[in-house]
Amino acid sequence: MNKRIGTEEDGRKVREAFGSLGFTVQMEKDLSCAEMRQVLDTVSREDHGEMACFACVILSHGYKGHIYGTDREIKIKELTALFSAQDCPSLAGKPKLFFIQACRGEEYDGGVETDSTEAEDIDISEIPEEDFLCAHSTAAGYYSWRNQVRGSIFIRRLCEMLDQHGRDLDLARILTRVSHWVALRFESDTGAWLSHGKKQMPCIISRLTRDLYFSE
Repeated sequence: MNKRIGTEEDGRKVREAFGSLGFTVQMEKDLSCAEMRQVLDTVSREDHGEMACFACVILSHGYKGHIYGTDREIKIKELTALFSAQDCPSLAGKPKLFFIQACRGEEYDGGVETDSTEAEDIDISEIPEEDFLCAHSTAAGYYSWRNQVRGSIFIRRLCEMLDQHGRDLDLARILTRVSHWVALRFESDTGAWLSHGKKQMPCIISRLTRDLYFSE
């Protein structure tokens, strides 16, 4: 796959936004699929008894239901399943959050407005049980935009909203504002006939059972 120019800016924003909310941030770069699984498996086996929740942000290439490592692809549900109550009992009943910046296909979103829309084909198996949330940067089947200087539009807006409202709004309302801004205010600016002026619509899959605030 092509080098993801701009992803370093995404990583910087994620580290600062989540760090300011009290998260202990661990960053890993350029991992194979086996290494991704090993890192998350190691984290899942730690004692999170004193922790309020867990968040994982993945910045990579992808297609529907899969994320690429440096060598091949792996199913997202193989990674989220590591934090089920059975495999990670110290996080049972606590929010497990996954934010995924990656393409989910090769289609460009033209942003056509209609009176009715078909429901997205959501793979609910990506979140194995209650108290999980998976926030995708784009809808299934579609391209996800990333600027080579400013980073991806989804991560940039997510981190901005966490900086502005991470202490006073619950996560559901924060993500609604992120989706609203990305869907209605963003358009690609490539200058190319096929890809210029395209839209992006984040997809949030949630089984959270309560409001989640990042207040102390």
